[in-house]
Amino acid sequence: MSEATMLNRSLLVELQTEELPPKALEKMGQAFADGVANVLSQRHLLQGDSTITAYATPRRLAVHITHVAQQAADQPFSEKLMPTKVGIDADGNITAPLQKRLDSKGLGHLSLADLEIKSDGKQDYLYANGMATGAKLVDVINEAIDYAVTHLPIPKVMRYQLNDGITSVRFVRPAHGLVVLWGEDVLDAQTLGLTSGRTTLGHRFMCEGPLNITSADSYEQQLEQQGWVIPSFAKRRENIRQQLQQACEQHQATLGDDPEVPALLDEVTALVEHPTVYKGEFDPVFLEIPSECLILTMRLNQRYFPLFDPNTHALTHRFLIVSNMQVEDPSHIIEGNQRVILPRLADARFFFETDRKQSLVDRVPSLENSVYHNKLGSQRVRVERLRRLAVHIAEQLGADTQLADRAALLAKADLNTLMVGEFPELQGIMGAYYAQADGEHEHVVNALRHQYEHRIHAPVSADSLIATTLFLAERAETLIGIWGIGLAPTGERDPYALRRAALGLISAFEQLNQGGYLTHSRLDLRELLTFSAAGFDTAVLAENTVEEVINFIYERYRNQLVQNHDRKVVEAVLALQPPLQQVNARINACVAFAQRPEAESLAAANKRISNLLQRNTEAGTPLDPNLLTEPAEQALAATIRELAPVAQQQFEQGDFSASLATLAAAKEPVDRFFNDVMVMAEDMAVRNNRLALLRQLHQSMNQVADLSLLA
Repeated sequence: MSEATMLNRSLLVELQTEELPPKALEKMGQAFADGVANVLSQRHLLQGDSTITAYATPRRLAVHITHVAQQAADQPFSEKLMPTKVGIDADGNITAPLQKRLDSKGLGHLSLADLEIKSDGKQDYLYANGMATGAKLVDVINEAIDYAVTHLPIPKVMRYQLNDGITSVRFVRPAHGLVVLWGEDVLDAQTLGLTSGRTTLGHRFMCEGPLNITSADSYEQQLEQQGWVIPSFAKRRENIRQQLQQACEQHQATLGDDPEVPALLDEVTALVEHPTVYKGEFDPVFLEIPSECLILTMRLNQRYFPLFDPNTHALTHRFLIVSNMQVEDPSHIIEGNQRVILPRLADARFFFETDRKQSLVDRVPSLENSVYHNKLGSQRVRVERLRRLAVHIAEQLGADTQLADRAALLAKADLNTLMVGEFPELQGIMGAYYAQADGEHEHVVNALRHQYEHRIHAPVSADSLIATTLFLAERAETLIGIWGIGLAPTGERDPYALRRAALGLISAFEQLNQGGYLTHSRLDLRELLTFSAAGFDTAVLAENTVEEVINFIYERYRNQLVQNHDRKVVEAVLALQPPLQQVNARINACVAFAQRPEAESLAAANKRISNLLQRNTEAGTPLDPNLLTEPAEQALAATIRELAPVAQQQFEQGDFSASLATLAAAKEPVDRFFNDVMVMAEDMAVRNNRLALLRQLHQSMNQVADLSLLA
């Protein structure tokens, strides 16, 4: 290996841009780094110990890679040329077509002796083998940058004109600078109309001027110390997190436990290059407004972090600002942010006070003017479907039908309020506040507040029963209606969140069962969806809608269950599409059964029985004990008579583990039957009778799950 090949240095590539989309910044930074590194790796320019570091700020994407070779080592190659009979003539010489092919590939200097003949199984081919000169970094760097630029995960790009006034390029945002350093040397590269150099820009306001990067390895340190920029997204995020935590401790507050806080932290990380946290305040009088309104406007509109009381968990009148400026006297920054938020809070108060002047129930008729879907009618029509469903579910569960009807009547009444018009995320929540102000029953208020949650997370109780009826009604109506008009989810698209609705419905059945409400109820998935479908105009829904939705729900359940359970067990249970509330218990029973020594043999026998019955579906005659002549079949029949009733009783009591354990005792008679008895006897009466015996066994053994799928 030459000295040039052995020469390794760190590589830096930085693309300076206008402000990049904040929600996509972290992924873009990683993709840019991976794009450059992947091309260099494919050209064998990276070493085994090369380290790749991605950088991303609002105005730059960059990557630093250690141990990048100036030139890759020579690489062996094997080039398939053409069939031997085409490349070599009758005299054993190279033909004109072969010589032309060699010349086109830069291999014209090779003779026939340099070529290898190999068969691909059908005919002989000529191959050229040798060592190719290793790629040079200076020749590859432009390809690597172009690949990275054109493979960023961005949904939309913009076209803009370059300074020459003629050429236009496409990128997520206009690019203004390109730094490419290999060690201390600038590598010649071009992209997006830019030519590489070593000059970058620091912080827009805190850095005195452009920075000349000394070397690839000094990039991060120079930006941090001279440019007032923390280029690492992860490092910047951790810096903000620590400052937020310190501010919380200083002001004896918390950021709350809202799951949106990490997403907000990611977003503000993508908005600043040198973060500094300050505390702001607003007039405590605004705390009379529902806290959700204030929290949403602070987070969504201003990217502030609201502060909460650590003891009561209540919202306080203080908030934290992540600024892009570090100054000795931050009073003007704090005052400016406090001034900006004041109109937002005033608007929220106006919306809330104005909305309360009209009761929720008086808003219901106006839903006639709100279109749910042009094929499914208005929101008012939808409310009537929800009322019908909620009352039916309440009857099945023994809940108060009047409260269930009232909750469904008011469920969508807040959609036309000013507050929900400004903040659609607050639908349901605002309905609960307005219902409470109207003096509605607490169970109705609770139902409105929780109707849009993704899951029911706790066993259903008397206090949450009405909320659960509305939760079920809303999802059953959505699934049947939207699916029925041909808007089933496809690939990544699910605009009506049917996948989420299916998982929510599953959680409702599970938690109803945990609360004991399904023990004596006739409510099940098929019955619920069939009743829901009956509430639509028959001409609207596609044929087989109910069956397709049921299959969709079990498929979603399968995807959820296989994350924590053996796929074979999940498939065995869901093959029967059992009641949703029984699925977990049946899975646990199958897991316990699979540990038994008899399990493997019985599962294999079950699979054999399933195959026999599938091939002989016409043989449906009842079992005739008088035709059982072989001792083995008589013994199996006696075993079934003894075990089946016991297993059936245990199954009906919901003791699935005991039911399978009882049937495990059939292993020996089953094994003996298949060893000693010819099922497919020539005598058709005997054959059908033996199939009838196996059908009885099959029915008993496969009530909990399709055990053949465990084989």
